[in-house]
Amino acid sequence: MRIGILGSGLIGGKLGTVFSRAGHEVVFSYSRSRRKLQRLAANAGGRAQAGTPAEAVAGADAVLLAVHWMRLDEVLAQAGTLSGQTLLSCTLPMSADDTDLVIGHSSSGAEALAAKLPQARIVCAFSTVPSEVLYAVFERRRRATPPDLVYCGDHAAAKKTAARLIRDAGFRPLDLGPLTAARHVEPFSLVVARIAYGGKGGPQLAYRFERFPRRGR
Repeated sequence: MRIGILGSGLIGGKLGTVFSRAGHEVVFSYSRSRRKLQRLAANAGGRAQAGTPAEAVAGADAVLLAVHWMRLDEVLAQAGTLSGQTLLSCTLPMSADDTDLVIGHSSSGAEALAAKLPQARIVCAFSTVPSEVLYAVFERRRRATPPDLVYCGDHAAAKKTAARLIRDAGFRPLDLGPLTAARHVEPFSLVVARIAYGGKGGPQLAYRFERFPRRGR
């Protein structure tokens, strides 16, 4: 697949690298430094390249949105039309100082994004793991018990694309249903972040849900 990366910070840069090393064509975009984008593309190898947001979106099979919430309108304006595009968003609706969600309870950042882009096919994915663990998970992707990664959206084909990319990154995709489930996913992302960055074990953290057989009372 051809994947456009809107936002080439920690998570966009690392996920783009993982997707490239999994065999996809990747275009890194939206950085203050063109040289940084070129370095990312060179380090990712394969068919990775640097480009503008508009170039990243053009012809893409999927677009990853990985920018701070306060830069959302700016990057969307540079990207141009996203009509009909599969847009995977790991962008959380955080305040400018990253201390709290600015949308929640009765809506979510993913739903607000869908309202801005009614013709795009939004999937909420990849916000629930720290960027620091992405390479380690990818390197262990052939193990029998991969970590889980939750996602949600309203478009079946877009969710199928998201699930493929989640597997390619080394995770087991867990479909939570419609995009309204992002109201639960986004706060859960902060729970994971609190454990990853607030604890003593460091941010190389992933999660896995395990079901146990029912036992009679």
